[in-house]
Amino acid sequence: MCVFVYVLRYGSDDPEKSTALKLVRKRLAVRARLSELSKCCVLLTVFSDRVFSPEDRELVEKCGIAVVDSSWKSDMELVERVSNSWRGPKRVLPALIAGNPVNYGVISLLSSAEAIAAALYISGYVDEAIRVLSQFKWGMTFLELNRELLELYRRAPSVREVLEIQNEFLKSRNVI
Repeated sequence: MCVFVYVLRYGSDDPEKSTALKLVRKRLAVRARLSELSKCCVLLTVFSDRVFSPEDRELVEKCGIAVVDSSWKSDMELVERVSNSWRGPKRVLPALIAGNPVNYGVISLLSSAEAIAAALYISGYVDEAIRVLSQFKWGMTFLELNRELLELYRRAPSVREVLEIQNEFLKSRNVI
């Protein structure tokens, strides 16, 4: 993989079910501590007011992406503390549909692997995103559910356009 992908493991979820740790085992990601990341590494987190977009490609290429591996159900306060302590760039992914079996069909409740793949895809690393998703039986389901959206996000010339695409998608789903 030509992009550095980091897993920050803080969660209480089962390590055997962790999609991020599977990527570490497959050598598609590296387990790291927050203090080990380059200051320009993009942290994917819901605790950001800036949406991830193709404009982040240069940061991703130079410094990589990181995901906090934890449980959506029980670790959100911990994720918020980790996110708030990060002084580098933080980004929230635009709305996508989960394809994993736990949250299938739910908007924006992605697994760590789905989040990593989405960031790779949107920043133009489509082959790397597919490589990540191919590690999971349901990985291509995520891609099928989101291919059109991912392509629109990837081709958006600005953050503003990504937000417009997201808003149109959410309106079409009666979410906003």
